[in-house]
Amino acid sequence: MTAQPVLYLSHGAPPLADDATWTRQLATWSADLPRPDQILIVSAHWEDAPVTVSATRPVPLVYDFWGFPQHYYDVTYAAPPAPGLADDVTRVLGQGGLRVNRDEDRGLDHGAYVPLVEMFPEADIPVLQLSMPTLDPEGLFAMGQQLSALREQGTLIIGSGFTTHNLRWFNPSHDSAAAPPAASAEFDQWAAEVMAAGEFDAVLDWMDKAPAATEAHPRSEHWAPLFVSLGAAWGTDGRQPETKSTIDGFWYGLSKRSWQLT
Repeated sequence: MTAQPVLYLSHGAPPLADDATWTRQLATWSADLPRPDQILIVSAHWEDAPVTVSATRPVPLVYDFWGFPQHYYDVTYAAPPAPGLADDVTRVLGQGGLRVNRDEDRGLDHGAYVPLVEMFPEADIPVLQLSMPTLDPEGLFAMGQQLSALREQGTLIIGSGFTTHNLRWFNPSHDSAAAPPAASAEFDQWAAEVMAAGEFDAVLDWMDKAPAATEAHPRSEHWAPLFVSLGAAWGTDGRQPETKSTIDGFWYGLSKRSWQLT
């Protein structure tokens, strides 16, 4: 079996699912992927320590947003549970010294199901969500390295965040395709360049290396899933992965840039 790629995608707020460009980009991307046997997704919207896996039984989605029209709360995504994957995650992270908790009431949050609805609309692939136990780049990278072994078993590992995420820039009364703030554009260009060049040390040291770092990410939770993806693509054998920018552009000033790592 060929190892699955690793993804980092910018998932957006629920209204991004109404953006025809973004939904088309995600659908086109997934059509080019080898079909995974299961999906392990790390979302910016679940921080929990120690690291925790989501329910391995059918449970409702987590609508972790407020004040939106009702139709965003009517979305469903009844993907099969993945108890075997939960066991595998527990095993490989345990080998790296991490204790794994289970939350059998925790469904997929919008950082997980919103993009999956567009990429795998049949909802016929088992999905498990994994919490971020820290926002420390090195810690998340190391966790991703331990998870890399699961790629050989047909597991698609996805980090779901946002390449820039400053909600002060978000104004739905403006044109969603308007030119982004300079800080967002500068950070996006830097991210594209260092990822293309394989300068992953700079990505992990982004607070000191990236332009407009704290403006692009007043808090780092939406950038942090990339560290897990980098570790999962790098693995424990030291082979540097290749990267491909699959989606770019901006939505209300926020960078949608996403990558595939192989």
